Amino acid sequence: MNTQTIADRCEKADVELLRLLYVGNDGVVRGHAVERNHVRDALDAGVPLPELVQSFNALGHRVKDARFDAVGEVRLVPDGSSFRVLDHEDRVAAVLCSLRDRDSGDPWDADPRSALSRQLADLAAEGLEAALALESEFHLVTDEEEPSPHGDRGVYSTASMRNGHEVILDIVDALKAQGIDVAKYYPEYAAGKHEVVTEYGRGIGAVDDYVFLRETVDAVADAHELGATFLPYPFDGATNGCHVHLSLWDDDNRFAPTDGDRALSPMGRHFVGGILAHVPALLALTSPTVNSYARLRPQAGAAAYGCWGVGNREAAVRIPAVAPDERATATRVEFRPADNTANPYLSVLGLLAAGLDGVRNEIDPGPPLEADPANCDEATLAERGVDRLPTTLGAALDALADDEVLRSALGEPLAASYLTVKRSEWEAFTDSGATWRRDQFRDTF
Repeated sequence: MNTQTIADRCEKADVELLRLLYVGNDGVVRGHAVERNHVRDALDAGVPLPELVQSFNALGHRVKDARFDAVGEVRLVPDGSSFRVLDHEDRVAAVLCSLRDRDSGDPWDADPRSALSRQLADLAAEGLEAALALESEFHLVTDEEEPSPHGDRGVYSTASMRNGHEVILDIVDALKAQGIDVAKYYPEYAAGKHEVVTEYGRGIGAVDDYVFLRETVDAVADAHELGATFLPYPFDGATNGCHVHLSLWDDDNRFAPTDGDRALSPMGRHFVGGILAHVPALLALTSPTVNSYARLRPQAGAAAYGCWGVGNREAAVRIPAVAPDERATATRVEFRPADNTANPYLSVLGLLAAGLDGVRNEIDPGPPLEADPANCDEATLAERGVDRLPTTLGAALDALADDEVLRSALGEPLAASYLTVKRSEWEAFTDSGATWRRDQFRDTF
């Protein structure tokens, strides 16, 4: 969508503010907003942004020894294809942006969205395109001093559907008004937990739509005087994930098998092999907060072992079962140990880089596991090469630091800045051990 078309749409919809959005190393959606008379300039040239935005962590703190400091500026440049009017908010439109070098206009080498764009361009040069869906779970929360889940336990119950009906209906309407195709909705296992499932998209537009879904859920919940949280482990016994569904296409789905006895094509199997070979490092991108690892426990439906299986919801990579007449279009891989604290552009970038490494090196994932790995004995897991996934953010960050394939896909400036920011969160957590339960321990010892 070109500048004139966007400006005309803003005028027709009486838009007063255009939000220029981006997602940084911290996984938080941030941005600037420009007034309607300055929309054309912002669309054509972007707006200035300090480089130090890539030195903030998810705790809201600027990391003092990070790669980017008080000196240096980039430009926040809109991608017109992502523009949409936000009918559910008052006189607002929004567009996703990439970060570009202030002088040359080239993609900034520490920008996550630009890094994914580069990966997708390389994929296109090989005649391939990624079909993606990011399946996000969230909780509606009573907006009080002590937040609690809004509603009763779900587990697909119609009572829970009725309890959240007005909010969910407004979320669906708002997404559809943005051109996001909603496939279905259901209340999830825990009280207050919901999932709105959107259809597949192609390339970076699918990831942009996910960012808008998160923004939309937050805004609609707020309008209903509720909160919304996408945190991986928001309450005891409750989790939120963001399962990533992915397949590669030319004219056809390259993951679809031609052999009726197999779940995946050879390319699909090798792609899974690549993911499993890099899964410890991948978690640093897909499950990037301390809280993420409270979710990744055995028999919690979130995956805690580095294995794959057909329909196996306790495996890191699940191959959803599809009807025989839908295999050519619906065959895909689902990566389960991912959540909404991730920068989604980095999640998808990491999965593509790992999977393509498997394809290029023909990495064999072995046979699919047809059991809950937590119910398998140690000998069986050892024989199958199934390892427990990292149990802490610190371990995952160490794995990423040592993973040349993923670091190369990120590029060194982005990889280094990301690791510094995320290590600051891990260090803040470990430093809290000095005071954690100190009063109780003082009484005990």
